[in-house]
Amino acid sequence: MIAPAAPGSVALITGASAGIGAAFADALASRGFDLVLVARSANALAELADDLADRHGVRVRCEPTDLADPAAVARLVETVSDAGLTVELLVNNAGFASHGPFSQINPGLDHRQAMVNAVAVVDLCHAFLPGMVERDRGGVINVSSLGGFQPAPYLAVYAATKAFTLSFSQSLAGELAGTGVRVLALCPGPVTTGFFDDLGTTDGAVGQTLSADQVVTRSLRALDRGRPIVIPGWRNALAAQASRFLPRRLITSVAKRAVGPGQHAQQAARPSVDERTSNLP
Repeated sequence: MIAPAAPGSVALITGASAGIGAAFADALASRGFDLVLVARSANALAELADDLADRHGVRVRCEPTDLADPAAVARLVETVSDAGLTVELLVNNAGFASHGPFSQINPGLDHRQAMVNAVAVVDLCHAFLPGMVERDRGGVINVSSLGGFQPAPYLAVYAATKAFTLSFSQSLAGELAGTGVRVLALCPGPVTTGFFDDLGTTDGAVGQTLSADQVVTRSLRALDRGRPIVIPGWRNALAAQASRFLPRRLITSVAKRAVGPGQHAQQAARPSVDERTSNLP
């Protein structure tokens, strides 16, 4: 299903302008997928699209979109439909984190975070998964996080939305087991993108650090094998398993020490809005 793509196969990638999203775009273009690239930055998308079309000879459509807008997904789906495109592979990668004491974070920002990290994931799956089921082929990759396995004080909404994405993806994978449609939850630890630069702190960068290309390679291999979840990096996988057996109170306490307190009060006023990946541990 992944390599090579059938002629005319389309992959839609959110948060595609850099980081893991751009790495997915490059990897899938190299396998012959035409692309729909979604992110807020029109200039970054256009530059990436030109590069991918030149190097891989695929068709690339750019859709500058703010997925925090409640109407964004409906407009995007209408545009894709009007263009006559059939999405065979959906990569829900867009996401961002707010960092600091929950009581000090702008409520509007956390609302936007929930919209991008969770609601848009559900809406896009509703938009494209039924067609895949009807055709009995296709795939969905939802980018969760190692942080989805545990609570994370000072990253409360981020961890909660990633736990939602993980559970949602595993549920869909269970529903579709035995069909030609595969759903994968991708749960990376720290990734060498600009995520922590934009977040304004490296608090929370706990785990085995991998490159975006490494994460994408391992996730596509897992999707091709029909696995419902992949945690790139053996140390990250071990940490995720450990969280299943330790008391939740202990896990929360350890996570609190790992994430801060450090600069939480200062950083609460400058949370990240990053379209490259949601890749905190």
